[in-house]
Amino acid sequence: MEHFSLIATREYLNKIGNKSFILMTLLLPIFLSGITFLLSFLSSVNNDTSKTISVVDNTGYIYQKLDSSTDIIYDLIEDTSLDEAKEISRNKSDYGLLYINNFDSPEEIAESIMFISETSPSFTVLNKLESQLESILTNENFRILGIDINQINSSKIIINLFQESFDGEETTRVDGVVKLGFGFALGMLLYFFIFAYGSMIMMSVMEEKTSRIVEIIISSVKPFNLMTGKIIGVSLAGLTQVLIWCVMFSVFSYFFSTYFGISASSSSGEIILSTDEADAISSFALEMISAFMNLPLTNIFFAFIMYFIGGYFLFASIFAAIGAAIDNQADAQQFMLPITLIVIIGLYVGMLTVPEDPNGIIAQIFSYIPFTSPIVMMMRIPHGVPLYEQILSLTILFSSVLFFVWISAKIYRIGILMYGKKITYSEMIKWIKS
Repeated sequence: MEHFSLIATREYLNKIGNKSFILMTLLLPIFLSGITFLLSFLSSVNNDTSKTISVVDNTGYIYQKLDSSTDIIYDLIEDTSLDEAKEISRNKSDYGLLYINNFDSPEEIAESIMFISETSPSFTVLNKLESQLESILTNENFRILGIDINQINSSKIIINLFQESFDGEETTRVDGVVKLGFGFALGMLLYFFIFAYGSMIMMSVMEEKTSRIVEIIISSVKPFNLMTGKIIGVSLAGLTQVLIWCVMFSVFSYFFSTYFGISASSSSGEIILSTDEADAISSFALEMISAFMNLPLTNIFFAFIMYFIGGYFLFASIFAAIGAAIDNQADAQQFMLPITLIVIIGLYVGMLTVPEDPNGIIAQIFSYIPFTSPIVMMMRIPHGVPLYEQILSLTILFSSVLFFVWISAKIYRIGILMYGKKITYSEMIKWIKS
């Protein structure tokens, strides 16, 4: 036990004292926060600059109904040919020119409308233009056909289904979005951390093996204690790194929002909303908060901790065994590829099946496979998973952890002292049987 704690402490101190680890820990939050600030600032400056669009309206009624806003201003050019209008618009340095021909029917007018600009217009500008023009010409078509648009609008029936579970719990469409998004985020977090820090263990083992330091260490420490000590040490270093990131992101977010009025979630530029739009956004935000608070947060928290521990130890032990068996990074690919493919399949299963049917047979099967259960189950739990399924899944996962730690220890014990030989799967099986 004493050797185990010494190995874990040594690994932890080596990792947090490593220059690349320190640089990554400090520079990543600074870089990401700086990028967020820069994008928010540039987007804000971009939206503060209104775009002027010259309009040649040969119909006589479309320009009057175009709605200028804070970001797009329409400027009418009268009694002008297309070539002259292009020259005027270019000399004024306008964002573009909207040229509208006159025909008998709105359909013909719609087919002939042109937007001319120096460079390709943004998707946002095109979308606003097309939306306004479609509305104006549709209403004109109704007028020609003698259809009262007000009657059509007043006759529309909007269906918003009332949703309720069999237990009597009220649900909304937003609930499903929040559950899906939150579950997907948790699954991706697990995938990232497990693979990132698992690979770190493999590199650490491989470095010690190639430098022959391990020959000295192994003379006084059991291989199993050395391997598990490394796993614990790296996991503590990883948790320290994540904690520092959280603190730094919080500080930077507070700093930018306080002194610059910009946050990671800030909207770009000043947006003027009508009362109805503001109420709709406020109502949606409240629905999102309510949906989040209705999630089984306690269950999610404890499940995340358990699946993180189980998934980390499972993959870390395998990566440690791979690191002990190989001499260089190139040889690692043949052993890591099958594991990576299985996990990616789990990700795809989670993304494709959980949104459609969280409790479907495919999602359930992959919730019990130890290599995929941390990801798939964390995507399912926000939707509601029976406790017995979670317990069964965790039992299989931790049983697999014990099994693979035992197997990895046997590979580690032999492989860590073997040099210059290209290891195959059959060779590893012999080590396990020995």
